Amino acid sequence: MKINYVAVDEAHCISQWGYDFRPSYLNISKIRKFLPDIPFIALTATATPEVAVDIQEKLLFIEKNVYRQSFERKNLIYIAREVEDKLKYLHRIVYKQAGSGIVYVRNRKACYEIAKFLNEKGVKADYFHAGLEVERKNNKQERWKTDKIRVIVATNAFGMGIDKPDVRFVMHY
Repeated sequence: MKINYVAVDEAHCISQWGYDFRPSYLNISKIRKFLPDIPFIALTATATPEVAVDIQEKLLFIEKNVYRQSFERKNLIYIAREVEDKLKYLHRIVYKQAGSGIVYVRNRKACYEIAKFLNEKGVKADYFHAGLEVERKNNKQERWKTDKIRVIVATNAFGMGIDKPDVRFVMHY
């Protein structure tokens, strides 16, 4: 196989989360032994300056080089709210907003509880977390991507590589 370059997406996993979230990312630099003259590129939208340095060190970059661009997206709205009744507020947002959405929560228990709450309110919702078997995770993700469910309630195990054109809200509960 002729390889022109190696691209590492979600490269922050090498440093920031790599040790427990994606341990295999820590082995990527071993490829250099077999492809010594092939350029590497590391891509991430979430690296702090310290993490960017760590990524380059872990990937054995010969020359340090960072291209940084703003992550500001003028078509997105960011809002932080302190509300008395989070569930009521969540339901109001989901009810008013068309399209599909993601509700991120801190733990697996909240995934179940909030998905159950939304379903009881007539919103097709499901839960997703790292403790599910791969087949179940794939099934849940596919059901969400194909609009069989409207809202996925998930821990941060969900979301990498999602390409869904009608996502209209992402909430951090």
